[in-house]
Amino acid sequence: MDLEGKSAIVTGASLGIGSAIALDLAKNGANVAINYRKHDTEAKAICDEIGKMGRKGLAIRADVANFKDAQAMVEAVVKEFGRVDILVNNAGVNRDAVIWKMTEEQWDEAIAINLKGYFNYIRGVAPLFKEQASGKIVNVTSINGLRGKFGQSNYTAAKAGIIGLTKTVARELAKFNVNCNAVAPGLIETEMMKQAPEDVKQKALAEIVLGRLGMPEEVAWVVTFLCTEKARHITGEVIKVDGGQYI
Repeated sequence: MDLEGKSAIVTGASLGIGSAIALDLAKNGANVAINYRKHDTEAKAICDEIGKMGRKGLAIRADVANFKDAQAMVEAVVKEFGRVDILVNNAGVNRDAVIWKMTEEQWDEAIAINLKGYFNYIRGVAPLFKEQASGKIVNVTSINGLRGKFGQSNYTAAKAGIIGLTKTVARELAKFNVNCNAVAPGLIETEMMKQAPEDVKQKALAEIVLGRLGMPEEVAWVVTFLCTEKARHITGEVIKVDGGQYI
């Protein structure tokens, strides 16, 4: 397997895209620590699935927006797995409102989780990656961070910030043999999307040239590729997984 013996951290991995990423990394040989905040049962179920693949799974409750929680999780993973080779930042929330109605709390929470949370974990693994002269970082952003989205100024600002963060970290850590890339999904068939109003789905589908929503595993496959040595000459990139929705 391409990731045999590697150890990974995936944030926001109890559901949706994050859980698909965690499972695909394990399928390809990695031990995987998953971060979650609320979904205890689901997180443990993902770890059980990882265990069935013959890999180690570790579920840790942590608030990604809390710097100390992030540092503590990285330390716990090193203690359990012996090292960290891969970081996938995925945790995120929507706190949608048009700009003239958005509250300070909505803005702050979206930025704290969707952007500061990514910094917190990168800051946690960067010294380890420097010391071992290797590492893979993949940040899950969104096509809306590239184009903007009505009613999502906080979310799109954070997702655009992730792209800038990715490119800067790629520059800073390149000399230590660390790759840092971003994956930008379009609309993906998650539990959250299944609950969306039908008119919202139809508007999105009209944008997607392939004519269907993406599946979580289709994002996971790209993330896993970026975590392997097959992607060793790719860094600072933003790869869209959107069925042509951005075109």
